[in-house]
Formats: sequence, structure tokens, C-alpha cells
Amino acid sequence: MIIEPRIRGFLCTTAHPLGCAASVEEQIRHVRSKGNIPGGPRKALIIGSSTGYGLASRIAAAFGSAAGTLGVAYERPAERGRTASPGWYQTQAFEEAAAKEGLYHKSLMGDAFSNEMKAEVVAALKAKDGLGPVDLFVYSLAAPRRVHPVTGETYRSVLKPITAPYTNKTLDFNTGVVSDVTLEIATQEEVEQTIQVMGGEDWEMWVDLLQKENLLAPGAVTVAYSYIGPDVTQPVYRNGTIGAAKDHLEATAHRLDAKLRASGGHAYVSVNKALVTQASSAIPFMPLYISILYKVMKDRGLHEGCIEQVDRLFRDRLYTGGAVPTDEKGRVRVDDLEMREDVQAEVKRFWETVDTANLLKQADWPGYHSDFLRLFGFGIADVDYAADVPEEMI
Repeated sequence: MIIEPRIRGFLCTTAHPLGCAASVEEQIRHVRSKGNIPGGPRKALIIGSSTGYGLASRIAAAFGSAAGTLGVAYERPAERGRTASPGWYQTQAFEEAAAKEGLYHKSLMGDAFSNEMKAEVVAALKAKDGLGPVDLFVYSLAAPRRVHPVTGETYRSVLKPITAPYTNKTLDFNTGVVSDVTLEIATQEEVEQTIQVMGGEDWEMWVDLLQKENLLAPGAVTVAYSYIGPDVTQPVYRNGTIGAAKDHLEATAHRLDAKLRASGGHAYVSVNKALVTQASSAIPFMPLYISILYKVMKDRGLHEGCIEQVDRLFRDRLYTGGAVPTDEKGRVRVDDLEMREDVQAEVKRFWETVDTANLLKQADWPGYHSDFLRLFGFGIADVDYAADVPEEMI
């Protein structure tokens, strides 16, 4: 079977197993090129471990610190000639690489919001051949909906401004057309539903359960990922429904930190750089902003992907042997390069004048499109996409 990308809107409905594996290998090579992470994690639980920042966290822990890892993800296997989801292939590739290194690895597939998955994780950690108490717990979920494990109610997140409708530029990353888009104001119910999906309640449920089951080692660190971004995205992102959820996530981090402090542990929110992800591709304004940001940061030699961000988070923030540097709100900032004054000034200058005609001069649209395809295993160096993929690999 020859596998090609099939793009519908901001989704790709196919994934290439060899390309996904090559992407994982690229990330492993980056971590290895930096050497060992002194004092890094030894046993890590990663919720949302199959793509993006979650996968990068698992790779950095395993191949930068020789950590055993337990990953939880919600991925789809192949069926009836349809390829699996990219996270499925990337999890397989990670496990094969970890096995070659003799590293403990186990992956559980299912709904991380559910009590059933939480019980499955507890059983796996406590098993005779399990990891036992973990010293790193990464919470990296990006889901559009959540079924509450207690009430059974289904919540759905939305991306809307809170105070007023918002109009600004957007980019169709498939065609390169720049146009205006308007997002209407969210209802209070939509704000509350978004908080239920993307806020900190589930993270706190996980930490409370792990503490209750004595599955957090003394000095354990837990980290969740967030984003702030520039002025141009503030009305719809940080000051919108997602921002309300992120505020809840950050408030949760303070509560969790207080709970963990007695055993020497800590909870952090890490504010990361804007990157091409399946989630960010669906957010109006973000494809254009990221395309401009990529150009500016690449021109300055500052560009980072998920693995570079997480590797720097571990080496330069969480595991330095000293106090973890945070901002005035207690957040760890690895978006520092994105938010540099000179970077944002140049981004703003390009944003004000960018249009369809000058897009290629003022934004890295090809780079954005390339990174989008790479999410699904396409466009990776040294992969022969014209070759048949054996059926047993699909």
C-alpha cells in the first residue's frame, strides 16, 4: 500500500508508519546529542504521551535520563485499509526504541479522563513488573471533549472570545490565502464547559489518586503544559475561553504544589512556544501567527520544535539541581525566545502588512505546511514515500 497524505480542512486522515517512526528517531537523536540530563527523572508517567509535547516529554525522560516510562494515550489502530492515527505509530516506534535500550516502557490506550483508565494506570504501576512510584508526572492532554468521570456529563470546549466578538486575519494553510475571520462571543456555559475540558480538574484528580495510592515518589515533580502568546492572539486565546481554562490550570498548579511540598515535590505549569500541532491548526489566527513567528525565529536562529522545547525544559529548568526559575505567577517559561522583544516587534510588523500576495516574503508558510504534514509522518528525510508499505506495518 502506498500511503499519501489526505487533507480535509485542518485534519489529515492518513498517517505514514515509517515516517512517524523516523520522526521519533529524529527526536531521540536530538536528546542523545545533548548528553545525559544530570539528576533527571528515573520513573515517569505521561498522560497524553503519543504526540506533541507529551511524546517529547517521554522521549526526553527515556533517552535523556534512562527513565522507565508509562504512557497513556487515546489513539486509533489501523482498520479495513485505513491507516492508524499518527500517535499509534509513534507509540510503537517509541516502544521499539526503548526496548532496544533495555528501558522499561508500557503504553495504555484509552480515555485518560475516565476512572477506568485511572484504575488501569494504578494497577500497572503497582504490578510486580511495574514502575512503582513515579518521580515525574507529565499531564499533556489536548482533547475537544471530556466525559466527567463522576457525573457522566459530556463537556465540549470552544474557542471564542469572552468580552466581545473579535475580527482579525487568518490563514488557510492549505491554500495560502490570507483573509479576515470573526469569532462571536462565548456564552457563560461555553466558558464553563471549556474549563471543564481544558482546565485543571482532571490533572488534580490524577495527582490526588497517585498520592492516595502512594505512587508519587518523594520529591516528585508534576508539570502541565500551557501557552500565553502575543497581543495579537490575546482576545481569542489568553483572554478567551481557552485562557479561562488555562487560568484554572495555573490555579490548580498552586494547589497541587502545596499538596506535594510536604514530601519535597512540586507542581508546575510550563508555558511553551507556539508550534504546529493538530490543535493549533484548528485555531483561527494561529496558523498565520505561527507562520510569521517561524520566519522571524528561523532568521535569528532561535526556532525550536517540541523536542527542543521539552529538552530545554528538563535540562535548564526542572533538573538543574537548584531552584526552578519561574515568573511572577509561578510559571516556568520556555516561551522566552518566542516572547523576546525583538522577535515580537518583528512579528507585529509583518502581521500588520501581511496578505495573500506577500505571504511568502513575510511568513514561513511552506515551513508551517511542512510541519503540519510531519505531524502525520509525511515529509521526513530518508523515507521513501513512493514505496509500498507492507500490510503488517499498517
